[in-house]
Amino acid sequence: MATMTAPPSGAYKIVDVPELYGALIKSKGIEGTYVGASETESPWVPFGDNAAIRHLAFDVRDNVYVNILWIKGPGVIGTHKHRGRVWAIGLEGSFRYLEYDWVCKPGEFITETPGTAHTLVTDDPNGMKALFHMQGANEFFDEHGNHVETLDVWWFMNHYETYCREHNIPINKQLYL
Repeated sequence: MATMTAPPSGAYKIVDVPELYGALIKSKGIEGTYVGASETESPWVPFGDNAAIRHLAFDVRDNVYVNILWIKGPGVIGTHKHRGRVWAIGLEGSFRYLEYDWVCKPGEFITETPGTAHTLVTDDPNGMKALFHMQGANEFFDEHGNHVETLDVWWFMNHYETYCREHNIPINKQLYL
């Protein structure tokens, strides 16, 4: 038996693929979205004094949000606990969690599991950027372990929309799944 190294391909054209439920998918499903690099499509929204978030997707059905976190120089994002899964990939600079012994650099992938608490820091003089795909709530705590804020898809949508309204930037419907 031959091992397939990649799915067969050869047609550089749109292929009409049979779909038993095509009409239903077309009427009830939603198309994929595209968000370009322009800040008109998704601006950098301040997240504290030394950080910003570029929102890329909001899915209210599954409490999922995707964004790029940018810490502009050495700094910290406070201790927080995830109540859902998190996937992240380093894009620029480096970051780590005080609770672990690894450092995430560009191209490296991390997962965070529900129920774990950690404190994100960057010691990099140029800061860091990472793409985060998060599901569920993030609970933030102060230095004494007291709960101070819960961030979920609704918080992130409000973060984006409030900034856009305040800066006369149109809301990009492509961010909403």
